[in-house]
Amino acid sequence: MSHPSAQLLYWSPRILGVAYAAFISIFVLDVFNEAQGFLPTLAALAIHLIPTFIMVAVLIVAWRWEWIGAGIFTALAVTYAWNVLPQHIVWALGIAAPLLLIAALFFANWIEQPKIRAAL
Repeated sequence: MSHPSAQLLYWSPRILGVAYAAFISIFVLDVFNEAQGFLPTLAALAIHLIPTFIMVAVLIVAWRWEWIGAGIFTALAVTYAWNVLPQHIVWALGIAAPLLLIAALFFANWIEQPKIRAAL
């Protein structure tokens, strides 16, 4: 495996995982549309950030153990799709499909790990 392709395979699931966590963090902005006091807004903000905290925790684990990350990202995608399908196909495509892509990249990273480490 060449050095550029090894770097791409190593970094792509990690960068996409961080980007995905940033993407789901955008949904927290609807908290500020409600006219509430400081403490209720802070509580709603914390509740809306729970998925982001989960993504960051999974990403931390997946950064070191790619096979665990692949499994957890797949489980999160399947769980979300199970809960929203068939009523919300677009939601499933927007939320679960990127999780499956990240899972596949972490799985490929795990499979090719000896070649990646040799090339880096």
